[in-house]
Amino acid sequence: MPKPQVPLGTVPSVSRRQFIRYTTLATSAFAVAGPYVVRGANLNSRLQVGIIGAGGKGSSDTDETAKAGGVIVGLCDVDKGTLESRGKKYSDAKRYQDFRKMLTEMEKDIDAVVVATPDHTHAPASIMAMKMGKHCFCQKPLTHSVYEARMMRDVAKKMKVATQMGNQGSAGDGLRRAVEVIQAGVIGKPQQLHVWSNRPIWPQGQARPEGSDPVPDSLDWDLWLGPAPFRPYKKGAYHTFAWRGVQDFGTGALGDMACHTVNMPFRALKLGYPTEVEAESTGMNKESWPLSSKIRFQFPKRDGLPPLTFWWYDGKPDGKETFRPHADLTTDIVAKQGKLPGSGCLIIGDKGRIFSPDDYGSQFFIRMNDEKELKAAKDHEAVNAIPNNIWRSPGHYVEWIDAIKGGRAAYSNFDIAAYLTEIILLGCVSLRAGTKLEWNGPKMRAKNVDVSQYVKREYRDGWKL
Repeated sequence: MPKPQVPLGTVPSVSRRQFIRYTTLATSAFAVAGPYVVRGANLNSRLQVGIIGAGGKGSSDTDETAKAGGVIVGLCDVDKGTLESRGKKYSDAKRYQDFRKMLTEMEKDIDAVVVATPDHTHAPASIMAMKMGKHCFCQKPLTHSVYEARMMRDVAKKMKVATQMGNQGSAGDGLRRAVEVIQAGVIGKPQQLHVWSNRPIWPQGQARPEGSDPVPDSLDWDLWLGPAPFRPYKKGAYHTFAWRGVQDFGTGALGDMACHTVNMPFRALKLGYPTEVEAESTGMNKESWPLSSKIRFQFPKRDGLPPLTFWWYDGKPDGKETFRPHADLTTDIVAKQGKLPGSGCLIIGDKGRIFSPDDYGSQFFIRMNDEKELKAAKDHEAVNAIPNNIWRSPGHYVEWIDAIKGGRAAYSNFDIAAYLTEIILLGCVSLRAGTKLEWNGPKMRAKNVDVSQYVKREYRDGWKL
């Protein structure tokens, strides 16, 4: 018997109309934050922050949060070596290996948290903190599953906490300028979106390693596994970086990079939910994400925009497993760049095209249909005629701190970031299902196949949302 479709429980479905309202607020120059306030024991003095995942990206997240005005009062990491290293810089912070213990013991001393763990622990840590009234900055991708993304948005809204996802390109002037230009209709009605990535740069397409190795004395392996199914520790296979390619822990090249590379077009094109998602890949198995993939997302008419096809491509650019846009689509890019960049975003409208050659949308080029070559946006008269109507950022982390203190909502707050994450992770669902999905977005269900086990994962005993 097939498993039943995912019960929505208390997590609301979100309509396309609601999404358009979200994106309108997010791009407005006068977007207003919710009733965010600093909670905890130091309302009149300083913002106290607990760090969940202190190593890797968590290290820079910690430092940037401190620079933005947060006081680091708690450090949590499953690796004692990381705790010792980071504790030297933040010597007044209490140290923990289990975030549940830190949040429980320091509930009155923490106003906000930064979550920078591997993907599979993002939602459990963030949701526990938000349910306690803590403001939350969480690294990308926001969650490991579609269901978790929906729940993250719901809990943030219910608790009225200030949130931000760690896709730092959101703060860039270039990304916001590209959104303004596209929504002003410079390239006409957008019809195609092509985004490609040079990821993975970690192992993918591999079977699970056999055997086990002794767990390092500094590492709590059970805590590192968190809600994921138990498996033995294997040196170099998961901790500290290779986990991204493993389905139980990471979300592969797509989950890792699309929250950056699709961020600008997602906003500019008001993508909403797709009606179809279909993937092909090389090296895909039940353990690991593939060596390379090509995924088609079909979007319907929305808010005055025509249907649009979005193609995602990933894989290393020097192997047979590589997928990339057809050469006919990229001749002007190759002419401008000398070759096709390892990563890029191309939006094709009925009047012209926009190309961004980096992961963050920080710069872009434009070519109208009657022009022969791409031109830098800053030098194009059509771009210069478009007024600025999206507020400019004081800094990605500063946005979040300002929102906590009562300012406008951060540009990548969970209303927007969870929606983006949910759509992206449908590509992961399609890869695992091995078939086309006819998708009902509000209900988180495929009309043609049961994929509930990929939409909402089972947690190990002792772990919950």
